[in-house]
Amino acid sequence: MVIPAYNAGEFIAEAIQSVLAAPGPTREVIVVDDGSTDNTASIAAGFSEVRLLQRPNGGIGAARNTALMNVSAPLVAFLDADDVWPLGRLTALVSALVSGVDAAFGQIVQFGDGREESEPAPALLAGTMLIRTEAAARAGKFREDVKVGEFIDWWSRAEEAGVRRVQIPDVVLRRRIHTSNTGITHAGSRVDYARVLRAALERRRGSN
Repeated sequence: MVIPAYNAGEFIAEAIQSVLAAPGPTREVIVVDDGSTDNTASIAAGFSEVRLLQRPNGGIGAARNTALMNVSAPLVAFLDADDVWPLGRLTALVSALVSGVDAAFGQIVQFGDGREESEPAPALLAGTMLIRTEAAARAGKFREDVKVGEFIDWWSRAEEAGVRRVQIPDVVLRRRIHTSNTGITHAGSRVDYARVLRAALERRRGSN
């Protein structure tokens, strides 16, 4: 279980607690503090079940890569430090990983900032995924040169590497909407989405 975190002191305790409370198999919880300047690291260190790794700020891709180099569990899940796991999340995704399936994705609901909770919707996001560790290794590292779109690029390479997925109807992520969301704070970096999509198209053309 990987939680990349940057200046997430307001939310990270709730994120960690939701992981620890979720029924399911025993899990390792790795929090990567990506050069935070607030109390993120000290809050994470207060949980005895958490393995805290600290690194200079490099972005979410770099933080996830740091965690993946230290994962020993057979399955990997990701959670952004401001989001929350629903209680049945882990059990539902583990059950979906039947023979021949490498990764399972579920549904998402969005909440926060006084808004009504959204209706569940399928989402191909890092936070809605559970993946076998060996399959994640086939996808390689996350890009560290983009501020947004790093998962689009990573999952595209996972599919090119033959990673097979299933989508389940269960809600597996509560995504918090607030003014510090990456998509808002890095709105000027949305050109990165075009960069990763172009790279995926070029790889596919080259393989044909």
